[in-house]
Amino acid sequence: MKTWIVFLTLSFLCSISFAADSAERTKIMTEMRGMFGIVPTFMKEFPPDGLPGAWEEFKAIQLSPDTALDSKTKELIGLAVSSQIPCRYCVYFHKKAAIFNRAKDSEMKMAIAVAAMTRKWSTYMTGSQQDLGKFKSEIDKMVAHLKNQKQEATMESAKLSDAASAYKDMASNLGHTPEFTKSYAENGIAGAWTEYRDLQMNPKTVLPGKAKDLISLAVSSQIPCDYCVYADTEFAKLNGASMQEIKETIALAGIVRHWSTFLNGLRQDEKAFEKEVDQIFRHLERNKNLAPKKVSFMEN
Repeated sequence: MKTWIVFLTLSFLCSISFAADSAERTKIMTEMRGMFGIVPTFMKEFPPDGLPGAWEEFKAIQLSPDTALDSKTKELIGLAVSSQIPCRYCVYFHKKAAIFNRAKDSEMKMAIAVAAMTRKWSTYMTGSQQDLGKFKSEIDKMVAHLKNQKQEATMESAKLSDAASAYKDMASNLGHTPEFTKSYAENGIAGAWTEYRDLQMNPKTVLPGKAKDLISLAVSSQIPCDYCVYADTEFAKLNGASMQEIKETIALAGIVRHWSTFLNGLRQDEKAFEKEVDQIFRHLERNKNLAPKKVSFMEN
């Protein structure tokens, strides 16, 4: 008799729990439909036990207009990270989202180029087995030098032809020639340094220094690359990034990687995914036109 009472009690409690879970999932689906116009297939397929937390984080960081990072910067970060994973699903979504948040084509190309350069230097630093402690001390020296300079006035863009001219130019712009650059292939260092100088360090590009450093930090955080994470964090702070912006950047990188993993594992038909994304952004554009002063995902 006691056994039956216990069994019935547990069954009753489980039914309550199931009803609560079902109600929560229904609430989330209703919220998604109100926000996006549809419930995306990959969200429907996500395990219901994990959906409330995953959706809450996605809303609070990626979709919210009330973050330290503005919406355009967040989507450029998402595009950069997804470009180098690489994840075709995420690239398609974040490019649409970046355009929705008024990113220019030149800004998107710059974000992707920064991601590519971060991946290249991560490959070099890891493959050449640089001493991490020494690398950090060199970055500290660079930051100390740059703090005392006005980059607008001191940035030199001389045309470089060989390793010797590259090392000299580094010393001029950074205060010294970093030791870790001297093990780079000598016939490639002039081009590699010129690209970094003119793209990442140049204050006159379409993206400001802080945005480029945060994009690079997002990419390096999820490679992962200890060297790049340290350098990108220090340079981002040098360019005025707050700790909250840095925290959100790292969280965004993780969110992109999270959904990339699920989408690629799910193997949703790519064209069907793109069709749903197009439908979402048509819905968002209609709402944006009703409230043109506010550009974000959270207008509903």
